[in-house]
Amino acid sequence: MNYIIYCSRDHLIRLEIAKIIYFEADGNYTKVVMANKLKSVLAISLANVEKSLITQLGENAAKFMRVGKRFIINRTFIYEVNLSKQCLILSDFSQFVFQLPVSKAALKSIKDLVANVKE
Repeated sequence: MNYIIYCSRDHLIRLEIAKIIYFEADGNYTKVVMANKLKSVLAISLANVEKSLITQLGENAAKFMRVGKRFIINRTFIYEVNLSKQCLILSDFSQFVFQLPVSKAALKSIKDLVANVKE
């Protein structure tokens, strides 16, 4: 499956998985940021986004990871983990760079996870 679909009473959005950079919690809503810098708002909580990723993507849901209470990121775009500045930088190395404020504890987990991945 190359897409994930979110549907509400008045709205349907189809997102290409490879182009999702991150999801960000906004109360009962969730912002989605795409590689082309297009931003959308889903009328569901981040916890429900997380559940739907697992439901719709199965094993491919591992491409995404929850980072604290505020973000779900696409692991593919992790560029820099900066503990001293408490930020996570996501980039495709050519067209975009996003800097996310993340707690030190969450950053340490990401750093350990990425450092221990063997390709």
